[in-house]
Amino acid sequence: MTETANARKIAFATFVRRALDDARAMRAWSGTEVSRRTGVSRQTINRWVRGDWASDPEAERVVAFCEGLGLNPANAFTALGWDRAAPPRSAPTPPSMDPDVEALLRRLVDPNVSDAEKFHIRETIRYLAYRPTLQVDVGKRGRQAG
Repeated sequence: MTETANARKIAFATFVRRALDDARAMRAWSGTEVSRRTGVSRQTINRWVRGDWASDPEAERVVAFCEGLGLNPANAFTALGWDRAAPPRSAPTPPSMDPDVEALLRRLVDPNVSDAEKFHIRETIRYLAYRPTLQVDVGKRGRQAG
């Protein structure tokens, strides 16, 4: 393997590792969740992290991985040393984030917040994210609780 090919593997592995670390820290996603949301298998992601690939990753998978994590695929292409002359695909503009969600994300990455509190925040978020949608009772709409 040439030095250039090895450097590209290391650069791409570093890119993928950072993306996974951010997904774990900011979104509390496991490797399985990253795989589910990106459509890229855990085995493929693990090979990328190890730099264990004989031929370049498929561009479609790289794009799917990046878009699933809200990353610009051009950064992955740069790490891979691919042609940068081609115009990068424009990433969709993310919706504005609720201030309360931003506050939770800040707490999850704050080193002064205990691991126990971070665990409870993540568990509550998971519960709310995956519970069945509550049906709105049209007759009670607009009335205050209590």
